[in-house]
Amino acid sequence: MPGGIELAVIVGVVILLFGGKKIPELAKGLGKGIKDFKNAVKDDETVADAKDSVKEIKESTKESATEGKEATKQA
Repeated sequence: MPGGIELAVIVGVVILLFGGKKIPELAKGLGKGIKDFKNAVKDDETVADAKDSVKEIKESTKESATEGKEATKQA
């Protein structure tokens, strides 16, 4: 892990390369990219949960239908 002097030199070089105005724009873009990535991951988990719920509902409906058919056969 770089120490204090190394970090100061790195920050100085970055400022010289990109300029003071460009750095906030880069940081904003990076933050937006991370936020979008997290939202995409969360949406994928939500879709997967919804698919699991639909599957469970379909299975319970099939079980109910099977039980109903057996009840009518016994009557």
